Amino acid sequence: MSDQNEWVELSRDCEAVMVPAGHTVLLPQGTKAVVTQSLGGSYTLHVPQYGGLLRISNRDADAIGLTAAPEPEKPADTGEPLTSEQLEPLVWEQLRTCYDPEIPVNIVDLGLVYDMQLQPLDDGRSRVDVKMTLTAQGCGMGASIAADAKYKILALPGIGEAEVEIVWSPVWNPNMISPDGRAKLGMD
Repeated sequence: MSDQNEWVELSRDCEAVMVPAGHTVLLPQGTKAVVTQSLGGSYTLHVPQYGGLLRISNRDADAIGLTAAPEPEKPADTGEPLTSEQLEPLVWEQLRTCYDPEIPVNIVDLGLVYDMQLQPLDDGRSRVDVKMTLTAQGCGMGASIAADAKYKILALPGIGEAEVEIVWSPVWNPNMISPDGRAKLGMD
């Protein structure tokens, strides 16, 4: 969370996703907001005139007077396809850049990612299948979080396909949070 409660004014129109409803709205230039969270290349804004929290993407950082977060470093292209052993840590790194806009811990450390599988494709690239859950079944942000994860995985070299599926079994509980996540949340 931001240590500051400074108001910012949008310098241009930008799309935002309502939290936790998950639907998209267009915030007009001049909208006033407070940045409450800036993690994983997205920004959570408190916008009272819209009833609460909204999330904007990294590409719209300039609209709130910030510089877009740098993209995660990718391995140099050697011309050879990356092996599953090379891709696996890169996929996990990308997943650690995905956040629930209401919680300042990434989806991996929250214990939301249950499974990640890599499969070779005929063209030498790989397919990634992720199974993840949410902290609550009623969370409207599930599709947005899953899409963010999929987009970030597809940005990796050597990935040709990606699917992020929301599952409900087993049911998530706070015991699934990693030690790092627990520390960030002040649970230990």
